[in-house]
Amino acid sequence: MKAGLSACSDGQRKEWEKQNTELISVLSELSIDAVPAEYIYAQKDAFSGTDQERAEDLMRFYRDASIDAIFDISGGDLANGVLKNLDWNVIASSDKRFWGYSDLTTVINAIYTKTGKESVLFRVKNLVSAEGNLQRKRFAEYLSKKNNDLFDIKYDFLQGEHMEGVVVGGNIRCLLKLAGTEYWPDMNGKILILEAYGGEAAQIAAFFSQLEQMGVFRQAAGVLLGTFIKHEKSGAALSVFDLLKMHIPETLPVAQTREIGHGPDSKAIMIGRHTRL
Repeated sequence: MKAGLSACSDGQRKEWEKQNTELISVLSELSIDAVPAEYIYAQKDAFSGTDQERAEDLMRFYRDASIDAIFDISGGDLANGVLKNLDWNVIASSDKRFWGYSDLTTVINAIYTKTGKESVLFRVKNLVSAEGNLQRKRFAEYLSKKNNDLFDIKYDFLQGEHMEGVVVGGNIRCLLKLAGTEYWPDMNGKILILEAYGGEAAQIAAFFSQLEQMGVFRQAAGVLLGTFIKHEKSGAALSVFDLLKMHIPETLPVAQTREIGHGPDSKAIMIGRHTRL
């Protein structure tokens, strides 16, 4: 198997080069030949290259018949800049799957909106994180088809007891960068997954207000809450569900999982796939 390593969002810092080299080695041990894109490391401010250059990196992987999958190793703020430069016809006709998390929420949901294709919300660099041993085991067993633990998430219902639909969403801040654009996913009948790294109570509440005002909570089939790391560490009196309840109908199913988000032990979820909880 051969995989392209892209960086559509902020460029990698030079001090992360050792970790990226380790990632390539770990992937090799899993029989994955990892090929880094040209524009990976930050050159000017957070930019590894222009929006067009980073987009072309990604499109080279889509056009290269020897590449089987694309793992984006970046995060930050810049990923939505590549969208205008992507060739959606090429992506739609490709059978390779895009993997990324955090700011790559923009690319993942745009791929679904423009092509109907599935992508994976997952940080491949978790293979060399604090929970690297656990993540390598899950990843290896997924690749060998031994089990699907990488994608099998545990959840509890906070409101309602059933939801079904195509999964969209991801990082709430990054998802909302697509609002009002041609890349925003149709929310009708969807399961909306939401998680966050930054943002305390007021900011999370503001995000929920925007989604409410856009009509999203009237359209969705359910909401799956992942981890909201900074909020959870802040000691806020109101939980994320408390904040969400201010903006949703009582009939909207809501579930919560500790296994999707920015934690080093987080699992993967398929965006664009019909799912039943």
